[in-house]
Amino acid sequence: MTPLGRIIAARIAAEGPISLSDYMAECLLNPAHGYYAARDPLGAAGDFTTAPEISQMFGEMLGLCLAQSWMDQGRPTPFLLAEIGPGRGTLMADILRTIRAVPGMAEAAELHLIEASPALRAKQAATLKHHAPIWHDSIATLPNGPLFLVANEFFDALPIRQFERRPNGWAERQVGLTGDRLTPGLAPPAPAALLAHRMADTNPGDIVEHCPALPAIAGEIAARIAAYGGAALVVDYGGWRSFGDTFQALKDHKPVDPFAEPGLADLTAHVDFEALANAFTANGAATTGMTAQGVLLERLGITTRAQALARNLTGAALESHVAAHRRLTHPEEMGQLFKAIACHPNGSNPPPGLDPA
Repeated sequence: MTPLGRIIAARIAAEGPISLSDYMAECLLNPAHGYYAARDPLGAAGDFTTAPEISQMFGEMLGLCLAQSWMDQGRPTPFLLAEIGPGRGTLMADILRTIRAVPGMAEAAELHLIEASPALRAKQAATLKHHAPIWHDSIATLPNGPLFLVANEFFDALPIRQFERRPNGWAERQVGLTGDRLTPGLAPPAPAALLAHRMADTNPGDIVEHCPALPAIAGEIAARIAAYGGAALVVDYGGWRSFGDTFQALKDHKPVDPFAEPGLADLTAHVDFEALANAFTANGAATTGMTAQGVLLERLGITTRAQALARNLTGAALESHVAAHRRLTHPEEMGQLFKAIACHPNGSNPPPGLDPA
């Protein structure tokens, strides 16, 4: 058992089973042994690869999307250009390079990064050393002002609670001990007010997930945009309305048992885009519809950009470029699994490329 596994096991032995949400929080965020505490999880040497690491075209398209929103809202100056969960800083570097082509935009931007991991902050500092980023542990400490924000593969890493419907209520998934092994189980069924609205579209045996932190974080973003202007673009994997067991662990780019090596594997779950939309509108902003990543990127012009870049490539470099375009956009790759949604001020044009609400 890993050092963090022994800590969690001792807690369970003393206090009883813990919720899946508490287990995820410990595995990902424990300051001494958590997954994000001391490692860069991205790339070939890590456990997973995100869209910005696949091709510069991803960040370029999102940069164009934010640039059009900035122009549509009268080119506010100055404004906050922010990313929550910025990884290595690759996405933001591509966005910053793209907006340099928009007169006045790069000069008006104040760069803010919401990142709790010291290891990833160091990577971001190296990538963005010429842009004077300001770091925050949470979105709550951002200064007031027009906010243009991106969140790519951030919400999927927030801890979730998981419930199985039973004839007499909802049984919450817990993590307990079987001998010296951490194992999943179920609490006794009980009413769950937060899932009252799911009685109509579920049956006994169905599983529903709930992300406790999502409404507050998405709501804070929306409230700022409603008050000061801006736009937030969220890209992640998931769907409209949680249904089924989507909890998973990745290590070395392969699925693994999420309870086998706490702290050494990435834990994620699909994002509920309906919950995002509800949080946006409940806090005074407008929302777009949920749009497949491939559709969004095509509408923003990724194929034209890919063709332009391809003209200077040959051999293996060209093959890799073509494969990257396919991976980002094709329905059988990331194009359909990943979705996008945005919020913007009521009465303003929505960011381009997204379906209407």
